[in-house]
Amino acid sequence: MDRVQIVHENFLTKVGGATLPAGRAPAGPLSNAQAVSIYRSGCLSRSLDRISRVMQSKGEGYYTIGSSGHEGMAAVAAALRPCDMAFLHYRDAAFQIERANQVPGQSIAWDMLLSFACSSEDPISGGRHKVLGSKALNIPPQTSTIASHLPKAIGAAYSIGLARRRPPEHQALDNDAIVMCSFGDASANHSTAQGAFNTAQWTAYQGVPMPLLFVCEDNGIGISTKTPRGWIAAGFSHRPGLQYFACDGLDIYDTYRVTLEAAEFVRTRRKPAFLHVRTVRFYGHAGADMPTTYLAREELEAEEANDPLLHAVRLMDEAGALAPPDALAIYQQTEERVERIAAEAVTRPRLKTAAEVMAHLIPPHRACQRVNGPSADTRAEAFGGDLKAMASPQTMSRLINWALTDLMLAHGEIILMGEDVGRKGGVYGVTQKLSARFGRTRVIDTLLDEQSILGLGIGMAHNGFLPMPEIQFLAYLHNAEDQLRGEAATLPFFSKGQFTNPMVLRIAGLGYQKGFGGHFHNDNSVAVLRDIPGLILACPSNGADAAMMLRECVRLAREEQRLVVFLEPIALYPMRDLHEPGDGGWLNLYPDPSERIPFGQVGRHGDGDDLALLTFGNGTYLSRQAQKRLAGEGIAARVIDIRWLSPLPAASIVEALGGAHKVLIVDETRRTGGVAEALMALLTERTNLPHTRLTAEDSFIATGPAYGATMPSADDIVTAARKLVRGDAQ
Repeated sequence: MDRVQIVHENFLTKVGGATLPAGRAPAGPLSNAQAVSIYRSGCLSRSLDRISRVMQSKGEGYYTIGSSGHEGMAAVAAALRPCDMAFLHYRDAAFQIERANQVPGQSIAWDMLLSFACSSEDPISGGRHKVLGSKALNIPPQTSTIASHLPKAIGAAYSIGLARRRPPEHQALDNDAIVMCSFGDASANHSTAQGAFNTAQWTAYQGVPMPLLFVCEDNGIGISTKTPRGWIAAGFSHRPGLQYFACDGLDIYDTYRVTLEAAEFVRTRRKPAFLHVRTVRFYGHAGADMPTTYLAREELEAEEANDPLLHAVRLMDEAGALAPPDALAIYQQTEERVERIAAEAVTRPRLKTAAEVMAHLIPPHRACQRVNGPSADTRAEAFGGDLKAMASPQTMSRLINWALTDLMLAHGEIILMGEDVGRKGGVYGVTQKLSARFGRTRVIDTLLDEQSILGLGIGMAHNGFLPMPEIQFLAYLHNAEDQLRGEAATLPFFSKGQFTNPMVLRIAGLGYQKGFGGHFHNDNSVAVLRDIPGLILACPSNGADAAMMLRECVRLAREEQRLVVFLEPIALYPMRDLHEPGDGGWLNLYPDPSERIPFGQVGRHGDGDDLALLTFGNGTYLSRQAQKRLAGEGIAARVIDIRWLSPLPAASIVEALGGAHKVLIVDETRRTGGVAEALMALLTERTNLPHTRLTAEDSFIATGPAYGATMPSADDIVTAARKLVRGDAQ
């Protein structure tokens, strides 16, 4: 027999016959009215689970991971405030329902049924996914199933303390708010979750405010794999810097009381806490999951006998809050109401076209205060002797440092963060002096965990800051790339642009470092970044461009709420000369702080019509060397620096090619999955120009003398250009 129906009939029978499960007497500060409200939320959550499966069987609904057994989370919601941002586990429908009872004007049953039906009228995702979430309820939507939302919860919590001292223009969280994030016992084992716990403890251990409440909903199983009995308590009850609380999620009075205590601890002490909530799981993992294939029937029946709604009926009866017949009537009335609402929800329109689906990949613009920039005196105080040095051409690393300084002077909401960015000034000195100029609260030396660095940035953006995290090397991003794809980039998509997390992520990357690091410090693959919808990937080739592009990236994040990655070519940081030793051909003067390179504008060097060298980053440097040598052989070339690697500035590239007879793509990324593949497609689709490509090999990069053996060189470019223009390889 269907377990959903069994649980339903058990409830009707046991409440009707007053044969309720035994348990402790109700105790704690939960009022009668609050208890009934929590019970109503649990009834609605249960009824939504049941109707979701009916909708799926009729082809009218598309999501059946339910919250049955986790109804006690309504008591957690009742103990928190609507101003407390909540990053929710996917079994927390009861939490969202109860929070809706705290905020006037909500139509929570209708809203959630629209989500089940994937209707375009769903107020949170617009039919893109069945997610819990609501702007009015301060619940950002989550699609995570492995606790990947925990790192950004840490960032949001950290931002509250920082906002007290330095309120950002677009502050979203109250100064006395806390952040709550919930997850399952199985997800607590994931490396992402473990990194988040460690980061919260590491931060709190140093006395830094971290008003964060972790809520672990322990139903004892992850899909089919059981959590060892006592594992969560053993693993979390004695962690340094993390206060442990435990409650019985089957007892709404106990859950409410303990959550109040935990929330009070977090709110007043500004330290993280771990709330361990006992729950049960009904019906298996989701609609297609048959728990009888991996659990004994006796185990299922034992769990079902511990129905939290049955316990709630008993507790309310003993407290004098609600008699069982009245509780049964609420349950049945809720069932009838949900059926009526569902019948209407399934008739509402759904997304049909690609344009409709993609409507919120790009977040909306937001109004920002006009910034005139710092005064001359302020700049003089910040820069000191560097002001005089600005009269002379400088390397890329120094110009980026000055650009960061000017940007941080102009925008107080910019926060830098990363490994070694503060006292040391970064691995390559790019962030030198910034900690001294702006203090340790704006230039944050983080622990060594890329997921936590990105999570810190994503979460701070939720509270109006403009984060600029740094990942030391491009290869290190792979430890944490899901924070960009699964969390940052998807947020506006799954919230119809209601929630955003704009930021500018700086990454030192690409190849050509001489004698240092091998494949971990020289990584010439950007495929994972170019594959993320909505993400902007920028890559400068020289210091002046880097300063002006970085300013545009900050504008894109601040005003257009974009997620931007600024890829800085490591090998070009110290580059001084272009053609001959001592020529200073790759040094640049610092551009005036008002100068920017607009998003999508390419660079062009020379007007040669014989050949266009289409490239970026280190390829631009090498192509400029080849351009001079080709000119000596009678081949007039132009170098086009595309600058913006994703999305490709197609129109600007085609325009810059005007008049050229042939095109050689010079791509330092790999032949398979590299940028050249997209450029080849663009040239084929949009032009009639003969073209070919010179790329890196499909290989990792070696340490030592062979550092550049797998990537294009200036000699390679000259040889390929001769062959393309003349048909030979002289």
